[in-house]
Amino acid sequence: MKPALLSLAALAVLAGCTATSNAGPEPIPGSITYGGQPKSRLTKAPIGSTFTNQLTDEYGHRAEEVYRIEPDRSLKLLRRSRIDDED
Repeated sequence: MKPALLSLAALAVLAGCTATSNAGPEPIPGSITYGGQPKSRLTKAPIGSTFTNQLTDEYGHRAEEVYRIEPDRSLKLLRRSRIDDED
């Protein structure tokens, strides 16, 4: 009986966990999805296609973001990377 209760308790704890590894970075000012999804939809771009956006990040450095077009035509921010300044 005790192992069954422990298993149920473990399942309850795991059920409360959410996967955040697939969440991607949070939008920052300058991101296309900052403040929510854009009002216009990319209707001609194929679902699953990706594109980039360049911006200045929260630390004042140039950065590039990669977005993917989801099946519902929303945008998902996949990653953000800093662009090295060439002097």
